[in-house]
Amino acid sequence: MAASVSLNKYVSATGICSRREADRWIEAGRLRINGQVAVKGNRVEEGDQVTLDGAPLGERPPAVYLAFHKPAGVTCTTDQRDPDNITDFINYPERIFPVGRLDKASTGLLLLTNDGDVVNDVLRAEHGHEKEYIVTVDQPVSDRFVRRMGSGVPILGTRTRPCTVERLGDRSFRIVLTEGMNRQIRRMCEYLGYRVLTLKRVRIMTIELGDLPVGAYREIPSFREFFE
Repeated sequence: MAASVSLNKYVSATGICSRREADRWIEAGRLRINGQVAVKGNRVEEGDQVTLDGAPLGERPPAVYLAFHKPAGVTCTTDQRDPDNITDFINYPERIFPVGRLDKASTGLLLLTNDGDVVNDVLRAEHGHEKEYIVTVDQPVSDRFVRRMGSGVPILGTRTRPCTVERLGDRSFRIVLTEGMNRQIRRMCEYLGYRVLTLKRVRIMTIELGDLPVGAYREIPSFREFFE
């Protein structure tokens, strides 16, 4: 271990959560360093004992990276109070969590891992990682719709980045985003007077959904190779 590392990075490196989730645990007072309640900005040095809810954090397990074909109705949360949580659905033998999310009604490619240290690299908007979706809507896809979706739409107090949009059929289109606002495609369509009927993610970076069956997962190489 280096001379010291930030607490959220130390926790995420054990594979139990992302750095963002570790920050939430710090704010909730669930983490202690050598018996003292941790606060944001704390660093962990060699020999320090870090506990979560009084239990020592374990050693980092072997890294797991999965591509999962999420069905509609599954929630991208590890909170087991949600009866539709993704953890119970997959029932993977190691603790894993989703990288990013798809809303409950959406389907398609979702990445899961126990490598919390890599999550921020995948999600960081400034990296501009491509995510590709196939969408069907409730009315014909016009040239004007394609043009306006591709040039950016005002939602959530900002404007979406220009993106690639291609009509596939009378009421379907392909869209490639390099950002990930909350329910972005649905909000973009709503702004233009359309309602999304189905939304399926088919690619993240160079990782493709392919013919992976709905509800199934496959192991994939480390995400880290995309950030070097």
